Amino acid sequence: MDMLGLLLHPVRLRIVHAMSGERTRTTSDLCARLPDVPKTTVYRHVGLLAEAGVLEVESEQRVHGAVERRYRLRREQAVIDRDAAASMSLDDHRHGFTAAMAALLAEFDAYLDRERADPTADSVSYRQFPLWLNQDELAELIGDITGAIVSKMHNKPAPDRSPHLLSTILFPTEEPPRPPSG
Repeated sequence: MDMLGLLLHPVRLRIVHAMSGERTRTTSDLCARLPDVPKTTVYRHVGLLAEAGVLEVESEQRVHGAVERRYRLRREQAVIDRDAAASMSLDDHRHGFTAAMAALLAEFDAYLDRERADPTADSVSYRQFPLWLNQDELAELIGDITGAIVSKMHNKPAPDRSPHLLSTILFPTEEPPRPPSG
């Protein structure tokens, strides 16, 4: 399976999200984190991610006669780089967007199902902003957003931090104007 096919799957995306922040988790931990996903499905997808090198075994121990593995995310392997994204067909993009939205919906449902979910106190946001931009303004906006996100991406887990899922979606909503001919 290629990396696009591997990562562009809603359950595998959720496993990658759950493993972020240099966490180590067992498959049982992941099953508890993804209670809406059948255990056999979580085990199968953890196996695929481990086989592809996206997850690595950090440690093993015997538990009641079985081997329990603690996995760690190999962050550099859990990325669809610019070259891979550039080679994606329109159908690949359609599939990837669908997988990302399915994972996002499942994560949001899991959040709302928590006993103490409080969207206001948690600063939950799902706004959309139509923006009129030329190519230079678009490049500047992408640079600003990327800079803001990258500056926080390497934060480590800490007692005063909780993980948040930020999803960016950007695409033109109309056909761009054609340059005048002549």
